[in-house]
Amino acid sequence: MTLAQRYARRNGYMCARDFTAAATWQDHGGVMTTFDKREEGFEKKFAHDEELQFKANARRNKLLGLWAAEKLGLSGPDGETYAKEVVMADFEEAGDHDIFRKIRKDFDGKKVNVADLEIRRAMDELMVQAVAQIKKSG
Repeated sequence: MTLAQRYARRNGYMCARDFTAAATWQDHGGVMTTFDKREEGFEKKFAHDEELQFKANARRNKLLGLWAAEKLGLSGPDGETYAKEVVMADFEEAGDHDIFRKIRKDFDGKKVNVADLEIRRAMDELMVQAVAQIKKSG
């Protein structure tokens, strides 16, 4: 074990490479190294991707709400209101289960004969459409 590895282990660094990166940071008077810049770039890309995913989910949920509203016989302002309810339902829990459950419950309540598979298929197809719209709008 090298001196750097022993020092790194004793001071809580994961490995000598972490110690070297920290030492390089300190040696350069706080100036960012290439490693630091790359890490910052990955963090920014991750944040950007998460934002796009959130926008795509919200767009898909609105489109899905409008699709379901049409099946329920709702149009105009009533259809828009229902679509907003679907978007809001997504905040109940992580994943798509809350959206699916709301639509399934509403279809069952109004005796709309739509299979679970058709709802899931619409969710998938509308996600593709939402992503395309997000990319197009920039």
